[in-house]
Amino acid sequence: MAETRFGTFDELMQDTEPAMRPIAQALRALVLRVAPDTTEVVRLGDRAGTYGLGPKKVVEGYAYVLPYKKHVNFGLMRGALLPDPDGRMEGTGAAMRHVKVKSLEAIDAGLEALLRAAIAERKQALGR
Repeated sequence: MAETRFGTFDELMQDTEPAMRPIAQALRALVLRVAPDTTEVVRLGDRAGTYGLGPKKVVEGYAYVLPYKKHVNFGLMRGALLPDPDGRMEGTGAAMRHVKVKSLEAIDAGLEALLRAAIAERKQALGR
């Protein structure tokens, strides 16, 4: 089994397309603004920054930022359980969903509402 490579968000940005860096940084800033006490874990092998109530990605995580060449996925670990009134989330997994963010303008109140719902879901599920 391969060892997980941890790093910093700055290291993640070094491997991100220059045009996508501002979007990834703005998504991270959104999470840190909404949940200043979030636990950030950057897994360089996953090419993603994950955010949660603690470091355990699957149990405590609620969101992730995963840059691609032409967009950045803003993922919600249990997005399938959350309301999505604007129909922005994509994915067919049992739990995870993501929003493909292609511009800074897409980081809006609707995306913040999804994040807040994801945080509330994890807090309720873990009794915190």
